[in-house]
Amino acid sequence: MKKSFKRPDGRAYDEIRPIKAEVGVVSRADGSARFQIGKTVAYAAVYGPRSLYPKFLQNPKHGLLRCYYNMLPFSSKGERIRPGPSRRAMEISLVTEKALTPAIDLTKYPNAVVDVFIELPQTDAGTRCAGITAAAMALADAGIVMYDLVSAVAVGYVNGNLIADLIYDEEAYPGEVADIPVAYMPRRDKFSLLQMDGKVSSEQLQKALELAKKVCLQICDIQRKALKRRYEKYKLMENMEG
Repeated sequence: MKKSFKRPDGRAYDEIRPIKAEVGVVSRADGSARFQIGKTVAYAAVYGPRSLYPKFLQNPKHGLLRCYYNMLPFSSKGERIRPGPSRRAMEISLVTEKALTPAIDLTKYPNAVVDVFIELPQTDAGTRCAGITAAAMALADAGIVMYDLVSAVAVGYVNGNLIADLIYDEEAYPGEVADIPVAYMPRRDKFSLLQMDGKVSSEQLQKALELAKKVCLQICDIQRKALKRRYEKYKLMENMEG
């Protein structure tokens, strides 16, 4: 049963926070991106493809994607994050790999590895989704062969009300809360990530996924525009040098 709920930042239930996206932000990386949604900021840097060592890990049929997720110690609105690897960081690193792998043609990179490093200097919920979205842009910026972009967002229910792009105060709301992080490949019309913290009915989940698709299409449009700006800038520099 729905109960009265007003979003702390005044957004409509289906409204996402303001977004900023940019690629080519780390000069020494093969590809990089910055993605900001509200107060959550994610940087992603791609290195590779490069030879995978030790050699017994190599596969002559396809390459390997490795992701490393890290929230900086004072980035969170909640409790202070302890520096160094944690179980949560390792779990989200693995989740990120699973979300991105279906969008990449790793058969083009036998015996090689593509490493993606994700850093979050500032957060207000939605960190894994921001990291996945930034990583997808960074992979495209690095020229990695991709079937599709990946866009991610958390949708959920607060007191029975379906909302998009939860913030920390909504996740920590004292009423009934369900948080559903989703990653979506728009061209393929497929989800590459679906997680859930909380309880929802099958009907509620279906409605949540419909909202997630709608929101991810908006995010994907911003990703593509950021990549297009980078390409146009690169072509302009090429023409000036030529």
